[in-house]
Amino acid sequence: MNKRIGFIGCGQMGQAMIQGMIDAGLVKARDIAATALSDETIDFVTDEYGINISNENKRVARESDLLFLAVKPYVYQGVVQEIKDEVPEDTVVVTIAAGITLDAMKEAFGRNVKVIRSMPNTPSLVGVGMSVLCPNDFVTKEELAEVMEVFESFGEAEIVEEKLMDAVPAVSGSSPAFIYMLIEAMADAAVQQGFPRDKAYKMVSQTVQGAAQMVKETGRHPGELKDAVCTPGGTTIAGVTKLEEAGFRNAVIQGMTACTEKSKALSEGKK
Repeated sequence: MNKRIGFIGCGQMGQAMIQGMIDAGLVKARDIAATALSDETIDFVTDEYGINISNENKRVARESDLLFLAVKPYVYQGVVQEIKDEVPEDTVVVTIAAGITLDAMKEAFGRNVKVIRSMPNTPSLVGVGMSVLCPNDFVTKEELAEVMEVFESFGEAEIVEEKLMDAVPAVSGSSPAFIYMLIEAMADAAVQQGFPRDKAYKMVSQTVQGAAQMVKETGRHPGELKDAVCTPGGTTIAGVTKLEEAGFRNAVIQGMTACTEKSKALSEGKK
């Protein structure tokens, strides 16, 4: 890709995306520039990724063809106020924070800007991310395709209507944390039964990965795949019954609902 890519902010998510792009061979490290507040982060990212990183937000904004705003939602207004007069007309700005709407970005810039609202997730670091994108009307089909190529270099990507964006954190953006909790709980139970911790994590994580791959590749309903494991009177149905008694599904739905409601509150400017 013959594009200059910039990141305002280079925390966990920004680093995951940068690592994914470089590993996929989509861009060279020399074509990526980023900014960070702390000298510690600047030193780490320089050593780890070999990109050009500094604390010069205006310069990165001015020199980027694709500009990712990889900062926390509560600092977006300040960052945009700092860089809004530096961003060229043809630059595509990509937000990656929950609750930052396309209208809010237009209002913050005070002019028509090419903006794509996105929500990636941290598995992008290992090339299996899931990202969701929503462009405004000023982004061309060609530009959207280029940005999709970036996100698909470290996983898969989908385009949705903006009305669905507040639900994306629950579905894919925040939900890796839920899966990590599941893996940790299953591993704890394995350790309780005598398994060494490292073997427990290996076995459980591989099982979670395999189950997800079964859903993706077979196209079968998850309930059908679950039923296929449940031998009548066997161990699996005994475990499933206990999970249902404990409200497993309801707990997951409540967690995702809370996540979505928080994202909506951020979109409305609430804390």
